[in-house]
Amino acid sequence: MESVARGGTRWKRFALVMVPSVAATAAIGIGLSQGALAASFAVSGQEFKVTADYLDGRGFAQYGGVDVGYEEMEGERLVQHPVAISAFKRARIEGMCQSVVTDVPFLGKITLKLKAGTKQDRPVVAGNLYLDISQLDANAKFHNIDIGVAAKDTDNAESDPGPTTGKGPAVKSDDRILENGFAQQAERAELWDVEQKAWATTAGTFELKDLNMRLLRGSGDGVECF
Repeated sequence: MESVARGGTRWKRFALVMVPSVAATAAIGIGLSQGALAASFAVSGQEFKVTADYLDGRGFAQYGGVDVGYEEMEGERLVQHPVAISAFKRARIEGMCQSVVTDVPFLGKITLKLKAGTKQDRPVVAGNLYLDISQLDANAKFHNIDIGVAAKDTDNAESDPGPTTGKGPAVKSDDRILENGFAQQAERAELWDVEQKAWATTAGTFELKDLNMRLLRGSGDGVECF
């Protein structure tokens, strides 16, 4: 399973300048399990919210990109969304929640809410995880971090998504990204009290223990994850 740059179309000239505080864009979402990694796809017109009590990610890399997707409620009209793409070879997440709100005709706002990894010693586990994030708040700690690496020089294209001596997943050569653009990587990234908004999440594997899904009327505090 080769680690590759994922998700949506990316502007060649787009490079998101990130510093350690912003580098904490590593929360988790319910993803799509699509083999090695997801091919390019158009994202929906809705961001989703994700929270996590704790995320322990091994083999971390981050670089800028742009997702292309449909404008909400406009069908075929495509729009571009700048994102910070965070990649992990392997991640363990405790206390995960995801929510997305949809306007349903005649019913109003309906929130789809998912929870997993909420029981002790039963975390969510993901391999080859890619997160397209627009906003994040968290407390973070990085181990052996390199800031300012060229995207094409992030370490390790090994197939094993488990812990290795290398750092972040390699970015595969792709004319949709700026290979010499700004990136950063770390052997390990730990995040606590995570709140994020994202356009997409993909993973090679996503194991959701004690998955709980509910449809709830309304939106906002007390209904969504945050």
